[in-house]
Amino acid sequence: MDDEKKTGRKFSELVHILGVLRGEQGCPWDRQQDERSIADYFLEEVYEAVDAIYSDDIKALKEELGDVMMEIVFLAQIYKEKELFDISEVLEQINQKMIRRHPHVFGEKEMKTPRQVSREWNRQKRRENKKPFVFKKGDPHSPALLESYLIGKKASSFGFDWNKIQDVLGKVREELQEMEKAVESEDKDKMFEEIGDVLFAMSNLSRHFKINPEIALKKANQKFKKRFNLVEKKIRETGKDIQSANLDEMDKHWNRIKKQKE
Repeated sequence: MDDEKKTGRKFSELVHILGVLRGEQGCPWDRQQDERSIADYFLEEVYEAVDAIYSDDIKALKEELGDVMMEIVFLAQIYKEKELFDISEVLEQINQKMIRRHPHVFGEKEMKTPRQVSREWNRQKRRENKKPFVFKKGDPHSPALLESYLIGKKASSFGFDWNKIQDVLGKVREELQEMEKAVESEDKDKMFEEIGDVLFAMSNLSRHFKINPEIALKKANQKFKKRFNLVEKKIRETGKDIQSANLDEMDKHWNRIKKQKE
C-alpha cells in the first residue's frame, strides 16, 4: 500500500504541474497547445517508448514512459478546461472497465485459457459499444500498416482467419503472383491495388507470428539507414562522396557490411 500511496502522490504532482503550466501564469508554449498538437507529440512519444522496449534500453524506457504519461495528463487537462472531463474521470472509467472485463479475476466467472479471456473481452466490448458494424471508418492518422494488422486481429477474434501458417503464406504467394501479373500488364492502377493487397497479406502473416509489422518495419528502416551510412562512410574513405559513387561501388560495400555482425 505504501507504494500505491507514493505512486498516487507522484501522479497527483504531475497533474498539478500540468495545471500550473496551462494556467494564466504558466508557460506560453504549453498554453498555446491544443488537443491536435498534443496528439502529434503523443504518437511520437509512444513510438519512442516502443523503440526503447525493443532496444532493451531500460533507462530510455523509464524516461519515455514518463513522457507518454505526461502527454496523457496534458490531453486530459485540455479537456478539463473545455469542461468535458478530467483525469479522475479517465481513471475511473478505465478502472471500472478493467474490473468489468476480467470477471474471472474480480468476479466468479471461470476462465482458464488466454483464448477464453480474449473472447470474453471482445464480448464485453461489443456489448458496451453497441456499434452497428465491427469496423468503423478508417482513421486517417493511423499508420496504414498498423491499421491492417489491427483489422486482421479484430477479424480473427470473430473466427475469420486462417488456421495454419502455411495458409497465410499461400495467400502471400497468391498476392505476389497477382502483383507480377499487374507489373507484366503495365497497368498502374492494378499495380497500385496489388501492392496494397501484398502489404495487407504480409501484415496478416506477421500477426500469425505475433509480430507487429509496424514495429518490424521500423526496425528494418533503422537497419537500412545504419548500413547505408556505413556505405557512405566507406566511400568517403576512398576520397569520394556518395553522389559520385556508382551502383557497383555501393553494392560492393553494402554486401561486405551485410556479412559483418552489426
